[in-house]
Amino acid sequence: MITSRFHIIGLVAALCAGVVGPAHAVDLRAAILANPCAGCHGMDGVSAGTIPSINQLSADAIVAALKAYKSGERPGTVMDRIAKGYTDEEIQRIADYFQSLKPNIKP
Repeated sequence: MITSRFHIIGLVAALCAGVVGPAHAVDLRAAILANPCAGCHGMDGVSAGTIPSINQLSADAIVAALKAYKSGERPGTVMDRIAKGYTDEEIQRIADYFQSLKPNIKP
């Protein structure tokens, strides 16, 4: 039991530090950054209520919307305050995360 606990702690630490691989660290960071979105926009960006779903938006559309909220160009009741808390890099990571949730459908 103790050994497995240490292995799990080591794996989590390695993922957070990027030791296991940069792709895993980026995905973990993006998922953490996007996690608060689920409170209003639903799990994986699919809203169950009247708040818009964001799962069908492109990464570019998400970036544009968040930057417009952040700059004040797009008024909001909550999103303007939320967007101001993210750097441009974090906004891009959030957008890329939601884009990665879409299935890769080829015509």
